[in-house]
Amino acid sequence: MVLIVDDTPENLFSLQKTLESHNLDSDIAESGEEALKKILKNNYDLIILDVQMPGMDGYEVAETLAGYNRARNIPILFLSAVNKDKKFITRGYASGAMDYITKPVDPDILLMKVKNFIRLSRQTQELQQMQHQLQEEIEIRKKAQNELDNLVQNLEQTVSNRTLELTQSNRELEASNHDLQQFASVASHDLKEPLRKIQMFASIVREKALVSDEVVISYLNRIAASAGRMEQLIHDLLNFSRLSVEVTFSPTNLNSVIHGILEDLEYQIKEKEAIIEVGELPIIDAADGQLRQVFQNLISNAIKFSGKELPPHIVIKGERVSSKDFSAPAAEEGEWCRITVTDNGIGFHEQYLDRIFTIFQRLHSQEQYEGTGIGLAITRKIIDRHQGIITASSVINEGSTFTLILPVKHTPAIKEAIQD
Repeated sequence: MVLIVDDTPENLFSLQKTLESHNLDSDIAESGEEALKKILKNNYDLIILDVQMPGMDGYEVAETLAGYNRARNIPILFLSAVNKDKKFITRGYASGAMDYITKPVDPDILLMKVKNFIRLSRQTQELQQMQHQLQEEIEIRKKAQNELDNLVQNLEQTVSNRTLELTQSNRELEASNHDLQQFASVASHDLKEPLRKIQMFASIVREKALVSDEVVISYLNRIAASAGRMEQLIHDLLNFSRLSVEVTFSPTNLNSVIHGILEDLEYQIKEKEAIIEVGELPIIDAADGQLRQVFQNLISNAIKFSGKELPPHIVIKGERVSSKDFSAPAAEEGEWCRITVTDNGIGFHEQYLDRIFTIFQRLHSQEQYEGTGIGLAITRKIIDRHQGIITASSVINEGSTFTLILPVKHTPAIKEAIQD
């Protein structure tokens, strides 16, 4: 918008109509004082200012505007029919005018100058706005850089402190592991000795005392086989306690593992009248003894934590899947195996999901259900060592489902991760 300042109404009317005929918005002021008031309230692209006015003349208005931050960059075009001498023109430029035109004025020349000044004014405003935005951006970046520097400094200090803490913790852990290994060695030796005697005496009874009784011989064979598996389990748990010991992986038939566990748990199964359905499970690379412990924990828990009204009903299913994800789609040639163990037992609140896999954490008292609270913790640790994952879902008094994801093939990458 253009502000026209002139004390002669005819001049104001003529200039305003000329601008309007070329679609240029304008405003008018009949004195210098009125012009200053309007300039402080409105935004203008150009001021066409008459030099000779009563009160404040054009020079005084221009000099006053130079002191206003709001108006100092608005271009001023002086118009004068009286002050045509060089000294007046020079004073006009000195007071801050962009141009000085004497009357009579060629309308085309005036319009050309007005349009140029408006364009320059708007470009100046855009540049000022860009400069302001750039300055804000610079300030924001300076602030961000300062915050980043402080963050890096604090992080370096935190890392340094944490490194010292981890070093100390590692020393303590190494000492604890050494003590644990010593304890495990002694405990495994003390457990293996009576197992060897069980096997030996069962063999003697089978061969010398009850040769003709096939039923008793079958029971003795099961005793010997269970004792052998327990001996292997003790051996595997001893290796498990030594985190630096390499685990031996080999193709493992999970159906055979489950079958052996069901034989071991035959008494509990008959006592609870449990129904156990086992689907076809794949052969995967695994530590046989450790996976036997996993499934024995899950199946025995399903039997133990059964309801009082219905006999335990346990369903074990397996399928190959495309990725290490509980919700991964089934894939016939998938590199991972998903196994579910579902029961109709007492269940648990899912808010305690993490707690059930924590060592020595129990959701029921010893009087209600026997156990040490270590079984599921061992289960998760074994699954971790196989580079698998495990989770559970449950509904109180309706049952639980434990879901395992295990790799089908043991790869060098997995092996290195386990050893580390």
